[in-house]
Amino acid sequence: MKDYSEKRDFHRMQVNSEIEITDSQGNRFTGVCRDLSAAGMQLYVEREVAVGEELQTVLHPTSDQFPPLETVCEVIRCEPEGEGYLLGTNISEVTR
Repeated sequence: MKDYSEKRDFHRMQVNSEIEITDSQGNRFTGVCRDLSAAGMQLYVEREVAVGEELQTVLHPTSDQFPPLETVCEVIRCEPEGEGYLLGTNISEVTR
C-alpha cells in the first residue's frame, strides 16, 4: 500500500527560495516558495490571501543558466503558520 505522500500525481521538489508575487489588484509582495510541483506551489507569505485569488509569480533561479519561472496560479488554501500564512496554489499557466 502506498504512503499518502506517494499518491500525488506529481512529485514535489523542495525549493525554499524567495518568490515575487502580484495579486489581482496589482499589489506586489514577496514570499518564500517552499515546494514546487508540475501542478502547484506551496508559498509562505506575511499576509492573508483569499482562497480563489489569482496570483502572478516570478521565481528566480539560483543560476544564470536558467530563466525565471513565471506563473499564474490560484490560491486553493490559506492557513496561518507562525507569523505568516501558508498558501497552497494550483498553477493554471506557466507564462515563462
